[in-house]
Amino acid sequence: MTDNVLEIRDLAVEFKTDTGITHALRDVSFDVPRGKVTAVVGESGSGKSVTANCIMRIIQPPGKIVSGDMMFSPTRTDPYDIVSLDNKDPRLVDLRGDLISMVFQEPMTALSPVYTVGNQVAEAILCHRDVTEEEAWEEAADMLTRVGIDDVPRRIHQYPFEFSGGMRQRVVIAMALVCNPEVLICDEPTTALDVTIQAEILTLIRDLQQELSNSVLFITHDLGVVAQLADQVVVMYQGRVLEIGTVRQVLKEPLHPYTRGLLAAIPGIVPKGQRLETIASVVGDSDIETAYPLTRLKDGREVSLSPEALREIDNE
Repeated sequence: MTDNVLEIRDLAVEFKTDTGITHALRDVSFDVPRGKVTAVVGESGSGKSVTANCIMRIIQPPGKIVSGDMMFSPTRTDPYDIVSLDNKDPRLVDLRGDLISMVFQEPMTALSPVYTVGNQVAEAILCHRDVTEEEAWEEAADMLTRVGIDDVPRRIHQYPFEFSGGMRQRVVIAMALVCNPEVLICDEPTTALDVTIQAEILTLIRDLQQELSNSVLFITHDLGVVAQLADQVVVMYQGRVLEIGTVRQVLKEPLHPYTRGLLAAIPGIVPKGQRLETIASVVGDSDIETAYPLTRLKDGREVSLSPEALREIDNE
């Protein structure tokens, strides 16, 4: 069995619009190691969410996957390429919500306002498991308890509007994890929450990941979250992958100018009295616009740099 639960190679996505074709992803390649947390970072519009939607095969027209493959290697079934699946392939039903689940940024868009939270969590079980409705409700109650919701016998019959933002996000996490997926995709799940609730949700995701031993793909633009949560980091910009490495390699010793620009733009690490940098003030256009291929270095990390820059790294 491969050490990677998911291997993405040369993935490209286009959106056809009235003004022309937008290249949302260009030759995106990275691995999701089994049982680890992989963070995908980058500014807004870098292609993070598009990549996640490709994995779930929920790219909607006018978007289209034009090339590449995503080899998925679950323990329950034989490996297969997600990109090659036909839209009517029954494996897509198992993929969405059973083998791979997703936690979205805004919980109110992921929850139906007209069904109780118990109904919605139990439905996720009934869609993928051959169990009775009573058994599904029991499993739903157990998972709601595990994600930190109190007084579950009462709360399970309530509607999403009766929950706070943090509690709604816990319900969405319960829905995503109730079938014990092999991959959990978190698309900026704490952005809409205040700081204290963010910390609780991040701790919850990490604890459940360690308890269930699943793989997590965590999409964020917050490098503080990355430092707290991730094992591996993938840096994206304008639909391309610029650097891949362990969290220590990328945050402590970034190689790509864009990664250094991201770190320089974090307010918390700027010395008192010093002007806050912007990415544009640190990174030149030539550093990030030329599509150099990813090159694997001796220490295992991968980076998209010019041959001259790579030679300088080798000589250090």
